[in-house]
Amino acid sequence: MNIFFDVDYTLLGLDNTLRPGTMDTLHKLIDDGHLIYIWSGVGLRWEMVREHKLEPMVSGVYEKPTDRFHERLEGLGVPLVPDFVIDDYPEIVAAFGGVWVPPYFFKKPDDGQMERIYNIIGDFVRDGHSEDRQYKARGTTLPLF
Repeated sequence: MNIFFDVDYTLLGLDNTLRPGTMDTLHKLIDDGHLIYIWSGVGLRWEMVREHKLEPMVSGVYEKPTDRFHERLEGLGVPLVPDFVIDDYPEIVAAFGGVWVPPYFFKKPDDGQMERIYNIIGDFVRDGHSEDRQYKARGTTLPLF
């Protein structure tokens, strides 16, 4: 699958720390045959990708649409429709399907979201859905939570 991760408050905190478990989860997803993409509503985030040594794991970095999600992909240079998104912004999760995560602001060693994300993706691949309440199917109507 083509899996798109948001940057701010999803992978990266305000204090520039990666959410705990990010490296391990990305490695496991790649080992499972998935492609990882990074996108952000504030533009291309190559600096963050390089700074945190994610470049070997990332298949592309794009600007994320913040409204009219499907319609704006081409104009933002995103060459494919995400199969699955991970984001703290519930509307984009509803549009594409994936996992809504609580925002990650500061270093929090006991944050278990990345393991949860990996398990939800495993459920989705195996069953076509997940019973986890943070999973939202494509086209889910709001409110989500």
